[in-house]
Amino acid sequence: MAKKQEASVAPATDPAAVTSVSAADQPIASGPPASIATSEPAELGRPSEAELPRPQRKKRPGVSPRRGKKSRNHRKNIDQKIKQAGVQPLKQAIAFLKSVKKAKFDETVEVHINLGIDPTQSDQLVRGSVSLPHGLGKTKRVLVFCQGDNIAKAKDAGADFAGGDDLIAKVQNEGFLDFDVAIATQDMMGKVSRLGKVLGPRNLMPTPKAGTVIPANGDVAQAVREQKAGKVEYRSDKSGQVHAGVGKLSFADEPLAANIIAFVEAVRAAKPSGVKGNYINGIVVSATMSPGIPISL
Repeated sequence: MAKKQEASVAPATDPAAVTSVSAADQPIASGPPASIATSEPAELGRPSEAELPRPQRKKRPGVSPRRGKKSRNHRKNIDQKIKQAGVQPLKQAIAFLKSVKKAKFDETVEVHINLGIDPTQSDQLVRGSVSLPHGLGKTKRVLVFCQGDNIAKAKDAGADFAGGDDLIAKVQNEGFLDFDVAIATQDMMGKVSRLGKVLGPRNLMPTPKAGTVIPANGDVAQAVREQKAGKVEYRSDKSGQVHAGVGKLSFADEPLAANIIAFVEAVRAAKPSGVKGNYINGIVVSATMSPGIPISL
C-alpha cells in the first residue's frame, strides 16, 4: 500500500507535463489586457507627451520675422516722413539716411533704378560696369585667369590669385570660390569657359559685357586696379530693375553723392536702342537697414 502512494506522488519526468502543470497552477492576472498595457509609454521606457519635442513652425521664405513694438513704431515713423517728403534731392536724401541710422554696423548704401524696358526682350537687357570715383568702402578679392608674364603683372597690381591651368583645376576640382570677382585674359577664355557651371550661378563668370574679359592688347594690371578700387557691375533683373551698392553710410556726403551720380549716369548711358518712351521711371536710394527714399536726379 505504501508503494502505491509513493508512486502517485513521484515527480513527472515529462517536460511538457511539468510545463502544463506549472502554467495551470499560476494565478490568473487581474490587470488590463496586454494590448492596453503596452500602450502606456512609462512601462516601455518611452518619454511622456510633455517630454516629446514640439514640432517647430516652418519659416516662410521671403518673410522676415516679426519685429518688436519699438522697431515697428520706429519704422512706421520713418515711412510717414518719407511719404510726406515725397521725391527728395540727392543731398537731402543722403542726410535723411544718416539721420535715421539705427544699426550698429556700417551699412551699405544702395541704388535701385526702375527702368522702362521689356525684360522679356533680349535686346533690351541692360548690363555693364562702372568704376566709382570713391570706391565701395570694402576690399575685393580678385582672381585673374592668365598665363605667362601676365601672372606677375596681375600680382604686382594687387590681385589676390593669379594663374592659368593650375588655378582652373583648383576651381573645377576643389570647388575653390574664395574670391569676389574673376577676370580672364582673352587667350584663356577657351579654358575658362569650362567653369561656366561653377562660376555662372554665382555671377563670377568673366564676360566682355561686364568688363571682366581683358582683350589681347589690354592691360591686365589696369583691370586689376580698377576692380580693387571699386568697380561695380550691374545687370537688369526679371522685373526690369537695376540694383547696386555704391558705398558705405560712413562716407562723407560729397563722395557718396559722387558715387551715386556716377552709377546713375552709367546706367543712363547704357540705354538700349529698342527702348521706347521713358527709360528711367524712378530712382531710389536706401541703406542696408532702412527703407528706400525716392530721389530726383
